[in-house]
Amino acid sequence: MCYSNSLTATNIQLEKTYQRSASLLADNPPIFLASGFSFPVWPVVTKEDTLIPMQWGLVPAWFRGIQPQEIAGKTLNARLETLSQKASFKHLISSRRCIIPSTGFFENQSLESRKKPFFIYPKDGLLFHMAGLYDTWINQSTRAVYHGFSIITTEANPLMAEIHNTKKRMPLLIHERSVAAFLQEAREITSFAPIDEQFMAFHPVSKRIFTSETPNVPRVQQRMEDNIGTQGVLF
Repeated sequence: MCYSNSLTATNIQLEKTYQRSASLLADNPPIFLASGFSFPVWPVVTKEDTLIPMQWGLVPAWFRGIQPQEIAGKTLNARLETLSQKASFKHLISSRRCIIPSTGFFENQSLESRKKPFFIYPKDGLLFHMAGLYDTWINQSTRAVYHGFSIITTEANPLMAEIHNTKKRMPLLIHERSVAAFLQEAREITSFAPIDEQFMAFHPVSKRIFTSETPNVPRVQQRMEDNIGTQGVLF
């Protein structure tokens, strides 16, 4: 699954990449590591001409609770294989697609009783383009508007199957050339093949920083060499 993400690109870089205005975005500092369970605000790409700030954690328009976190913590990810079966997602497939920009994400590899965190990032270029769905929820008591998104996950490619060796999942990473077609919604989501592992780079990072109370620092993305074994033949 994908619960730890980063975005260190500037608003100007996002505007250039997606050909959309960043006028609605605040001039926020870089995100070196953010947990989805903190429901961070993220710039999201839709069919609109502007990048839209949304919170990670989708809240369906039909939700009648008071606290959006009641459901947002369960919708950080959306499994590609079951999108059409889930009440939170099935009505969004043909109308509310989005792309979540990422400069790299984190996953743990399980090594017997230990976990080893890895940072996975684009081998060439600045960004991963994560496929997602979004919705808008209105609090019936306060009339406050909540824009939230979910990252679509799919079966892991060989590289990610060795890193994320328990769940064997990964974000659905779209080729940059396919972003426009994905957003236009004419094709089935399942027809978009994730990028090949040759476009992905990776290295282990410090577990001490990754699991600390203040992990959002540049050092969390730095390569960490240690004496903990690594499974698989790709390393």
